[in-house]
Amino acid sequence: MKICIVTGSGGLVGSEAVDFFAGKFDVVVGIDNDMRRYFFGDEASTDWNTRRLEQTYQNYKHHAADIRDLERLREIFAEYGSDVALIIHAAAQPSHDWAAKEPLTDFGVNATGTVNMLECCREFCPEAVFIFTSTNKVYGDNPNFLPLVETETRWEIAEDHPYHVGIDEQMSLDSTKHSIFGASKVAADIMTQEYGRYFGMKTGTFRGGCLTGPRHSGAQLHGFLSYLMKCAITGQHYTIFGYKGKQVRDNIHCHDLVSMFEHFYLNPRPGEVYNAGGGRFANCSMQEAIALCEEITGNKMHYSYSDENRIGDHIWYISDLSKFQQHYPEWELTRDLRTTLAEIFEELRAR
Repeated sequence: MKICIVTGSGGLVGSEAVDFFAGKFDVVVGIDNDMRRYFFGDEASTDWNTRRLEQTYQNYKHHAADIRDLERLREIFAEYGSDVALIIHAAAQPSHDWAAKEPLTDFGVNATGTVNMLECCREFCPEAVFIFTSTNKVYGDNPNFLPLVETETRWEIAEDHPYHVGIDEQMSLDSTKHSIFGASKVAADIMTQEYGRYFGMKTGTFRGGCLTGPRHSGAQLHGFLSYLMKCAITGQHYTIFGYKGKQVRDNIHCHDLVSMFEHFYLNPRPGEVYNAGGGRFANCSMQEAIALCEEITGNKMHYSYSDENRIGDHIWYISDLSKFQQHYPEWELTRDLRTTLAEIFEELRAR
């Protein structure tokens, strides 16, 4: 029997992983206790998505467990043992604004929870591939010190600069302001690498840009494109925080991200790290995203601007995907920004 374990299985990346791998494994085990509701309120609950997975896939087995509870995790892993071939660890406290309110909770979920998962893998299924969903926030605000140029709708970087294609994995994680969230994810990121390099486990770390897709339970503090589209549909007010609304993000559809996971699973490189985003293929500024949402919905958005940017926020971030593409040349991005936003629009309208 071949088993896949997915944490955060009711969330954006986790549920996409269940959808993607349910037909490829005998059993997909989900671990998710809907802490997103605790973080961001009822509107961000993932319970609807968990129920969808249970109703859709007969081979999906859900556990409403907290990844901070090591003994509960050990019970789950003991049930499946060495049959576990793949672990996708997507559970997280994902907001750097929220993390500052409860640093102990943030660190417990992001850092301790990750070590708990790594230890269970090492004890019960050491040959399994372990994939960790990290974040570009591990680079802190180092990207903000690049020589950026202001254009009409966005910040950019000169075409002759080495980082014009995007930021690679060699950017320093040191001497920078990460946010509390970024720091807890650094701890998890480094530990995942270490279990690969020190213990020889098949770990892979994916530092995501903006991860997005139609099943994101977007809220003001997390889920940029999903929440923006929700505001465009409902007429809710949206606040832009700092940088003249010209801050740039690359956006990767969760299907393309999970496809990266599959390529790594089929040919793992223990301890490896990859930046994972939309790159130059799919990116936008806040101003440009608002214009696209207005175009897709046909609605004029209600928004205001605050001069105060979020602490540790990136002014410009685009991922350089060349390392992963060199290691896995058959992988490619399939959803551009307009396609992704159209999917989000249709899903939110139906929901």
